[in-house]
Amino acid sequence: MKRQNWLLLLMLLLIPAESILAKKKTEKNDREIWCEVMYRMAAPVLSNMSEGLLKQNMLVELSPTWDGRNKDVTYMECFGRLMAGLAPWLSLADDDTSEGIQRKQLREWALKSYANAVDPQNPDYLLWRQEGQTLVDAAYIAESFLRGYDALWMPLDSLTKQRYITEFTLLRRVDPSYSNWLLFSATVESFLRKAGAPSDTYRISSSLRKIEEWYVGDGWYSDGPHFAFDYYNSFVIHPMYIEALEIITEAGKHKKIWNMPGCDYHKAIARAQRFGMILERLISPEGTLPVVGRSITYRTGSLQTLALLAWRNWLPEELSNGQVRAGMTAVIKRMFGNNRNFNEKDFLTLGFNGSQPGISDYYTNNGSLYMASLAFLPLGLPADDPFWTDASQPWTSKKAWDGDDFPRDHSYQEE
Repeated sequence: MKRQNWLLLLMLLLIPAESILAKKKTEKNDREIWCEVMYRMAAPVLSNMSEGLLKQNMLVELSPTWDGRNKDVTYMECFGRLMAGLAPWLSLADDDTSEGIQRKQLREWALKSYANAVDPQNPDYLLWRQEGQTLVDAAYIAESFLRGYDALWMPLDSLTKQRYITEFTLLRRVDPSYSNWLLFSATVESFLRKAGAPSDTYRISSSLRKIEEWYVGDGWYSDGPHFAFDYYNSFVIHPMYIEALEIITEAGKHKKIWNMPGCDYHKAIARAQRFGMILERLISPEGTLPVVGRSITYRTGSLQTLALLAWRNWLPEELSNGQVRAGMTAVIKRMFGNNRNFNEKDFLTLGFNGSQPGISDYYTNNGSLYMASLAFLPLGLPADDPFWTDASQPWTSKKAWDGDDFPRDHSYQEE
């Protein structure tokens, strides 16, 4: 064969390889995908609120069955829920990576937003002293301080800190409903306790005792006296129960508290691990989750318990880092990869996957939807953590439906 023909053949053989390499260089890894979605979710909220412009610029959407409460609850719902999911990521140390630059910007905006939220003279002073709903979203703000105490609470000036303590204390005016709402009171008081402010121990202990009574087995709690098959075990119950127990027992140092029989920090984590195993198995091979229960518009918030386990390095031995990350990434890509979950001003839109206002509940506004951020807690792990660096592995349902071996399931039993 002539020399020029050999060269032509060689060039033809090299082109696909070069194309593959170029594609690999442009493909985003899992962490980059998570960061991109989280930044897009957070930036419109915090950039505006840091300037006192959130109420002015947020495109608010209310449920068609809105119950008539003051629509200004939207802004506290938006800010509080976002920060509860964002806090771990903002707690990482600064670096000069593109992610680090975005993270630093978000933290700067967040600290200004925290101050504006409790400044009565600021246009973005939140609706602290009206509506019972305020207790819910103040609890998510308190939870963000628990999750990012050194990075988000400690840098605040003394006046801002005192304003938060005052607003949190005044929330005792709200009598929580006999449901997961008990944990909102417990979370607010737990933060006050951690911050060294006067706290109501009875509001913590009585709430935790009742949640303990509502445990129904195999990793599930009843949301009140009657069980409901929905994602509230993930939206609220497991995470806030564990975090309040962590404060009152000093991370399990006090295993038995005389007035809280059965409330055990380590047992609560074990139950969450079982629930996390169930969540992981609910992720379909295509990266979808069952659309069941109320508040389904909270989107990826349904994965919060699994996210908490990963972030705190509590994943059970049955779940590897690679399979959990791959499964959660599949859901995030399926949910946010279609670019239809944001409205024209880039705030989340009412719906589950797209604009679907008809599926929203009577209490839902598009600020409520920032519960979606709660799936992103593992961003609080540094980029070199095994959760991010371990090789991707198929999650359980993907193995099962692909015909591969997968582990038998088993229920969780307590002695």
